[in-house]
This record gives sequence, structure tokens and C-alpha cells, in this order.
Amino acid sequence: MLSCTRSSWPPRLVTVPGLHGSEGAHWQTWLERQFARSLRVEQANWDAPDLALWAKSIRDLLARERGPFVLAAHSFGCLATAHALQQGALVSDVVGVLFVAPASPRKFEFAGPFDARRLGVPSILIGSETDPWMTLADARDLARRFGSAFVNLGDAGHINTAAGFGPWPRAKYFVDTLVHCAAPLRFREEAIERPQHALV
Repeated sequence: MLSCTRSSWPPRLVTVPGLHGSEGAHWQTWLERQFARSLRVEQANWDAPDLALWAKSIRDLLARERGPFVLAAHSFGCLATAHALQQGALVSDVVGVLFVAPASPRKFEFAGPFDARRLGVPSILIGSETDPWMTLADARDLARRFGSAFVNLGDAGHINTAAGFGPWPRAKYFVDTLVHCAAPLRFREEAIERPQHALV
């Protein structure tokens, strides 16, 4: 049996903020403190959403750090994350994605073309009935297109600091759920790989 100390488990949390970044009181900042070795994707200009550039920042971070990873994205960061994953190269290092209050692709058409299609990783998409950046129906449809589990958070605004989402234990619960669901598969893959390496 493989122990967590001998494997690359648990995955590292990577937060992907949206437009203007996530300030100190934001739930993403709180979530980073709940996980050891967590990372944050940084953008050259938080006030200039550009789908291709923001997705490249995500891919660059994942390429230079050791995985596996679980991503927690917010707002426009959700679109950038999905766009990055659709490039395919780093999908095997991502065990799960939490999409929270994604921004409507229609509102960000100027930031580059976005193709909402099925992702190659398990994911949970959290929508809100009172989100000014995406209707609940559109969030549900986006979850269907991604192949994500969908959660309706109710009257939760944009699920940001202004809506009262600083410390948010449910976010940790969702991330833990993605990690726990991925663990058996990851350990089985490592157990299969070890004998092969021993023969080399």
C-alpha cells in the first residue's frame, strides 16, 4: 500500500481569481490558508480580461510546479480555467476543478472566443440565483456543457466578498470532495506504475 508521504498526494490547491483578483477577505484567500503548499495564479493585468493570456498564465503555473493539482476558480477565472484545460496538455495533472460563480461568456466576448465543451476532469460548478454575472439557468447549462456536477447556492449574489463570502467552509468541503473522489484512481495508477519502474 502506498503512503501519502511516498506519493505525490494530496494534490496542491491552485486558486484562479477573476477580474480584479481576490482581496484578503475573499473566500479564495481564506481557502488558500486551509491547504498546505497552495498556489495562486497571477495575471499581468487583473483589470484586463484576456481569455488566451489568462489561460496561458494557468498553464504556465501548472507546468512549472509539481502536481497533481485541484483548482478553485471564480468568475472570469472559471472561463480562463476551462479554456486552459481545453488545451489538453496538463489535464492529467489536474484531479478536479471547483468553478464558483462563473462569469457569462457572452458578457466577456471582447476577451476572446470561448467554447464551452466537456472537460476531461471531474468538476463541480456552483451557481447562484442572484448572480449579476450569470443567470442560474445559464450556470446550469454551462455545468452541463462542462460535464460538471451542479450546485445551486440560492440567494448568494456573485459568491464574493461583497455577497458575504469570506471564510467559506463549504468551499473546502467541495475541494475535499473532488480530492477524495480522485484518490482511489490515483493510488491505483501509482501502484500499477511502480512494478514497471522496478523492471527498468
